[in-house]
Amino acid sequence: MNLKEIYKENGAFLEGHFILSSGNHSKYYLQSARVLENPKVAENLANALADKIRKSGLEIDTICSPALGGLLAGYELARALGVRFIFTERKEGEMQMRRGFTVSKGEKVLICEDIITTGGSALEAGKEVEAQGGDVVGFSALANRGFCSRVGSEVEATQNCKLPKSKPLFALEDFIFEIYNSDSCPLCKNGSKAIKPGSRGN
Repeated sequence: MNLKEIYKENGAFLEGHFILSSGNHSKYYLQSARVLENPKVAENLANALADKIRKSGLEIDTICSPALGGLLAGYELARALGVRFIFTERKEGEMQMRRGFTVSKGEKVLICEDIITTGGSALEAGKEVEAQGGDVVGFSALANRGFCSRVGSEVEATQNCKLPKSKPLFALEDFIFEIYNSDSCPLCKNGSKAIKPGSRGN
C-alpha cells in the first residue's frame, strides 16, 4: 500500500503554505478528511492498520479518538478490530470525555488519530482516558509525521515527540517534510501568506 499515492489520488496531499495545528508552518499539508470521505478507501486503510495492530498481539478493548480529526479514522479502526469506539473533545480548551462516554477501570484503550505529528492531542486524549481509570495501551494513526517512532519503522523519535516511549505507535507510513517556526518561515519571508487548512476550502 502506497499511502502517499492514496492521499494524492484523493486530493489530500496539499501543497502551498499552511499553518499546522502546532502553529508551525509547512509547504505541505495532509488533509485526511479528503481520503476518509470515501467509505471504501477509509475501510481499506483501517483494515491495513488493524492488521499491523493484530500482528503485535496487543490487547484492545476500545478505540478512543480526539475530536475532530481522529473521529473517522478511529471509528473505522474500531470497526475493523471489532471493538468499541469513543471520543474526547475540547471544552474551554481542555480535552474531555463527554456525551455519556465512560471507561471502566483497567479497560485497555488504544488512542487513534488521523495524523500523528508531535502527538499532543493524542496524549491529551490518553490522559483523559487514564483519569477515568482506563489503561492506554498504545497510540495509532493513518500516517506518522516522523517526529515520533512507530512500530516497523527505522525513523527515530525527535525531542518534539510528546508520546511516551513506553507505548507503541502504529501507523501505515511516515510522511517526513520540513516544517518551520512561524518566526523564521522562509515561505513568509518570500511574501507568501500562510492559511490554516479548513479556513479557505482546504
